Amino acid sequence: MLKLNLVLLATLFLSACSPPTPAPTSQGMGKLMISNAQDGSLFAIVVPQTLLEFPLDHQAHDDYRIEWWYLTANLETQQGEPLGLQWTQFRVALAPPDTAADQSPAANDWATRQLYLAHSAVTTKQQHFAAERWSRGQAHLAGVETNPLAIYLDDWRWQSRTQDLFPAVLSGGDEAFSYRLKLGSRAPYQRQGEQGFSIKSADGSVASHYYSQPFIHIKGEVRIGTQIIPVVGQGWLDREWSSQFLTTHQQGWDWFALRLDHDTALMLFQLRSDADSEPHFYAGRLMHRDGSGRSLSADDIIMQAITSHDIQGKRLPTQWQISVPTEQIEIQVTALNPEALMPLSIPYWEGPVTIEGSHQGVGYMELTGY
Repeated sequence: MLKLNLVLLATLFLSACSPPTPAPTSQGMGKLMISNAQDGSLFAIVVPQTLLEFPLDHQAHDDYRIEWWYLTANLETQQGEPLGLQWTQFRVALAPPDTAADQSPAANDWATRQLYLAHSAVTTKQQHFAAERWSRGQAHLAGVETNPLAIYLDDWRWQSRTQDLFPAVLSGGDEAFSYRLKLGSRAPYQRQGEQGFSIKSADGSVASHYYSQPFIHIKGEVRIGTQIIPVVGQGWLDREWSSQFLTTHQQGWDWFALRLDHDTALMLFQLRSDADSEPHFYAGRLMHRDGSGRSLSADDIIMQAITSHDIQGKRLPTQWQISVPTEQIEIQVTALNPEALMPLSIPYWEGPVTIEGSHQGVGYMELTGY
């Protein structure tokens, strides 16, 4: 339950310096608002009528409770060795925006309703490094700039040349590792679900706005310790925002970003239920470099964990059999490094995978809620 638990950590982090929750309003920025059961605050809700717009939706959506910019990369060294890399920036709203108060001449530039959290990781067959940073949303510390687009927390930064996401330079890391990568893509963005409206429960009560760019070419350098490693490869960006991600009976998810060949990518996830009365929820999308694709449902997807691994007291499924019979996909997905647990404020597993079977390729896997 990574993203939901971020809200609780964010509240603790900024409880002493956050402004009071503003009086609720019925609408904001033309979006419907609902009462959040946890604290009575009002946030925007995800509705299918909302159309995603680019480059506008690369920016932050402060009236929703949580969102993220999420890059995973399957890279190779000059010796042909695989190396996985993750960079993620989360935004968590502690209270919905109050336009009148925020634009008041007396508004304090250091008072904020927004918290930013960033994760970085580098994974090889033998090693896994992870780091995180927290900051209030403040122009000198963390946030999103629009022209040119920049998504940053301290010196961890996605810096674009334009208002679009690409081309860009990405930098991050800490004392154990760091990276500086050039990112480019000319492929159309892929809207997940129904034109970016991604349902997360069988009854449709939970959803997010969600789009991806699974066709990113990457070149740059990764530092591990004192060693500088030139790398090239492919990246995958997911953008998602909502005010509620799971039902009360959903405990976590298994998510896969799989590159089946140069021009074909497959995103799949299952949301696991802890109640017999509520089945697991499945969704996905088969995507092509030209922008075409097909959304997948539970009728299309068969997922079965076949090997588990004990990591720091947790037993996690690190090898899976995945089938999409309607697309003639029958593959086995295996973690490059089963020890890729992210030992951060909220532990979860995230790392590169290899693909064998009807297709051969590489990708990334995330396991939460175990």
